[in-house]
Amino acid sequence: MTRRGELRIHLGAAPGVGKTFAMLGEARRRLERGTDVVIGLVETHGRAKTAELLEGIELVPRRTDSGPLEEMDLDAVLARRPEVVLVDELAHTNAPGSRNAKRWQDVEELLDAGIDVLTTVNVQHLESLNDVVERITGVRQRETVPDEVVRRAEQVELVDITPEALRRRMAHGNIYAAEKVDAALANYFQPGNLTALRELALLWVADEVDVALQRYRTDRQITDVWETRERVVVALTGDKESETVLRRAARIAKRSGAADLLAVHVLRGDGLAGAPAGAIPRLRALAEDVGASFHTVVGGSDIHDVPAALLDFARGANATQLVLGTSRRSRVARVFDEGIAARVVQESGAIDVHMVTHSAAGRGIRLPALRSALPVVRRVLGWGLGLVLPGVATLLGVLMRDVIGLSTDVVLFFLATVGTALVGGLGPALLAALVGGLLLNFFLTPPLYSFTINETENLVTVCALVVVGVLVALVVDRAARRAQQAARASAEGALLASFARTVLTRTDPLPRLLEKVREAFGLRSVALLERIGQPDGWECVSSSGPLGCATPEEADVDVEVEDDLHLIGTGRSLPAADRRLLEVVGGQALLALRSQRAAAEADESRRRAEATETRSALLSAVGHDLRSPLTSIKAAAGSLRDPTLRIPAADRLELTATIEESADRLTGLVDNLLDSSRLAAGAVVPLLAPIGYDEVAVRALDGLVDAERVELDIDESLPDVVADAGLLERVVANVVDNALRYGRGSPVVLRASAYADRVELRVVDAGPGVPRHTREALFAPFQRLGGARPSDRDGASGVGLGLSVARGFTEAMGGTLTAEDTPGGGLTVVVSLPEAHP
Repeated sequence: MTRRGELRIHLGAAPGVGKTFAMLGEARRRLERGTDVVIGLVETHGRAKTAELLEGIELVPRRTDSGPLEEMDLDAVLARRPEVVLVDELAHTNAPGSRNAKRWQDVEELLDAGIDVLTTVNVQHLESLNDVVERITGVRQRETVPDEVVRRAEQVELVDITPEALRRRMAHGNIYAAEKVDAALANYFQPGNLTALRELALLWVADEVDVALQRYRTDRQITDVWETRERVVVALTGDKESETVLRRAARIAKRSGAADLLAVHVLRGDGLAGAPAGAIPRLRALAEDVGASFHTVVGGSDIHDVPAALLDFARGANATQLVLGTSRRSRVARVFDEGIAARVVQESGAIDVHMVTHSAAGRGIRLPALRSALPVVRRVLGWGLGLVLPGVATLLGVLMRDVIGLSTDVVLFFLATVGTALVGGLGPALLAALVGGLLLNFFLTPPLYSFTINETENLVTVCALVVVGVLVALVVDRAARRAQQAARASAEGALLASFARTVLTRTDPLPRLLEKVREAFGLRSVALLERIGQPDGWECVSSSGPLGCATPEEADVDVEVEDDLHLIGTGRSLPAADRRLLEVVGGQALLALRSQRAAAEADESRRRAEATETRSALLSAVGHDLRSPLTSIKAAAGSLRDPTLRIPAADRLELTATIEESADRLTGLVDNLLDSSRLAAGAVVPLLAPIGYDEVAVRALDGLVDAERVELDIDESLPDVVADAGLLERVVANVVDNALRYGRGSPVVLRASAYADRVELRVVDAGPGVPRHTREALFAPFQRLGGARPSDRDGASGVGLGLSVARGFTEAMGGTLTAEDTPGGGLTVVVSLPEAHP
C-alpha cells in the first residue's frame, strides 16, 4: 500500500510576509540533502529575490490549455513522481476545465499518490475565518480552503513579520506593483488590519498547537493537567483582606497569559459576616483597575449555600481557577466549622483552588457564628446535649445528695433543659425535658430507683420541665427566624442597591441590569417581553443569555411588570421570596426602559433641532449666494443696456463674461440644492454600467475654473468601475472643485489604482490639509473648511454642499468617499467604487 505523502504548510497573516520565500528556502535545503524536489507551481509576483530561489530547482511545465490562465499540470507531476513538490497558494481556484475546482484538491491527489507537498496559504483564506476577516478588512475573500485540510497537515509553520516591517516592504515595491501601493497601504495594509490578521494567525496556530499537545498526551496516556489557557474567578468577602486577594488573583491571571479575571461577591444571609459599608464600591473600582469584571450573586441563607453559589458561578463562567482568601477563623473555631474555603476545596472538582494568605488569616477569636436558624452542627450538638446535660445534673444530684435538696436538683434539671433548648431548639429541648424528668424521678425523687410518682408535686415538676423546654425552644427558633429574615432583607437590600446603581449610572442600563439579574438568581436567560399589537404578539425588548421562549407562558419565571410588559426567566423556577424580589427588579427594569426610550426621544428631538438649524443655514446660505451672482448679473446687464455709456469692446467682453460666470455659479448652486434634496428624499436611482475613470475625469474637468492646475495621472489600462456616468462626473467635478478652491493655489493630481475588487480615484492636493478629528465634517451639509457654516455676512463662495452631494452620490452607487492625509501635507479625497468584472 502506498504511503500517504506529508503536507507542510507555510501560513502567513497577509500577502508579502515571506511564505513563498520560506517555502523555497526549505526546498533548497532538501535539495542540498539529496531529496528529489520539483516545482509544480510557484508564483513569484514579479519579486526578484523570490525568483532567484527558483534557480536550480526542476520546474514542471504548466498547463496552457485553459485559455489565458496557466495552471499546474497535475498529471505531469503525478507521472514525474518526485519525492517533494512545491505547490504555491493552496486556496487558489483552478481555471474552468480543470479536473479539480480547487488547488487544495490537486494537493490531496498528490498526497494520496505518496508525494510530499510544500505549500502556502494566508490566514484570511481559512474558511472558518472568512467572515471575521471581512469584518476587519472590509474585503470578502472569494478563495477559501477548508480548515480541516490545513489541520490534517503534518507541519504548519507560521511565517511572521511585524505590521510595520510589512508596510515598509510594501512601500519599497517588494510586494505589489507601484500603481497598487497607495491603495493597498490605505486599505488592506493599514496597521490595525495587519495587527488583527497577525493575531488571528497566531491564535489559529496556537489552537493547532493545543490540538497537537492533546494528541501527544493521549498517545502517551498523560493524565496530569497541563493548563495553557485560564479563566480565573476570585471570591471577595468585602473585608480588609479582599484587596490582597484580588491583587494576588490579578497576578495569577496575568501569569496565565490571556486569562480572563472575574471578581465575584456572594451576598449571603449573615449580618456579622457581611461586607463593611463602602467596601463593595471600592472593590468594584479596584477590579476595574486590575482588568477584572465585577459580579454579585445571591447565596442561600444556609452556610452550605455560599460555597455552592460560588462554585455554580465559577462553573457557569467556565473557570479553570478559583482564588480564595484563607479563613480568618481560629483553630478552635475550625474544629466546630471548617468554613467556606474548606467546602469549596472539597467540592471544586476540576477547578483549581488557590488559598491566599493575608495578615488576618487564622487570627479570629470568635467561635462559629450562628449563621442561620438551627444549622446542622447546632442540631447535632443539641441532641447530644439533650442526653448529656440531664445525666450531668443527675450525677451532681446523686453525689451531693447530703448537701443539696430536691428543689436544687429541680433547678439543675431546669438549667439542663434551658441550655439544650438554647443550642438545639425544640426537638433536643423536648428530649432533655423527658430524659431529665425520668432521671429526676428515678434517682432523686422518693421512692428512689423507681418510676413511680407518689407525690403530685413531682408530676408537676416533670411537666414544668417539658413546658419550660418547649417555651425556650420556641423563643430560640423565633429569634433565629427573625435573624434569618433580617439577614436576607439585608442581602436583598444590597442586591437591589446594586440594581438601582446600574439603572442610575449607565446610559443604556437595561442589558446590564438583565445580565446582573441572570447572574444573581442563577437563571439561564432573562428577558423583557412587550406585547405588540395582537394579544399573542410578543416582542423581546432586551435579553441576557440565550432566549429560550417567545411568550411569558413558556417561561419558567414570569413577572408581570405592566399589562403589556413581562419580565421572564428560563433555567429554573424561583421560590416565592425570590419572585417577590424579582417583582421589585421588574419595576427597575421598567424605569430603565422608560429612561432608554426617553433618551431615544431626546435624540429625535435633537435631530429635529439640527434639521431646523440646517434649514436656517440653508436659507442664510442661499440668500447670500443668490444675492451675489444676481447683483453681478444685474450690474453687468445694466451697464450693457445703458445707451449713454460708451463701453470699449474689451470691457464689453468682460461684462459678458461676468454675466456668464455668475449664471454658472447660480446653475451650480441650484444643481447642488436639488441634488441634496434628492439625496435626502432617497430619490437618487443610479443607472449602473461599466465606465473608466480616465474618460469621466476628462469630462468632469471641462468647465471648471482653474482646470489647468489639474494633472491627470490615470492609467487607461485600469479596470472600469460600476457607476452611473453622470453621477460619477458630478462627484469628480465637486471633489476637484473643492480641491482647487481650498488648495491655496497648489497643483491638484488625479491618480487611480486597483485594489482587491475595487478601483480607487485619488484627488490629491498639497494645500493646508484638514485635522483628523474634523475630517468627517467635510462631508456634512453646509460645512466649509474649518467646520464653519456659511452665512450671509462672510465672503466665501458656496453653500458647503459640494462634498456632501459627492458622498451621497458615491454611496448611492455602492462606493465610498473618504479623506486622508497627503504625504508631505495636504488633503487626499478617495473615491472608491466596485470593479466592473467582465
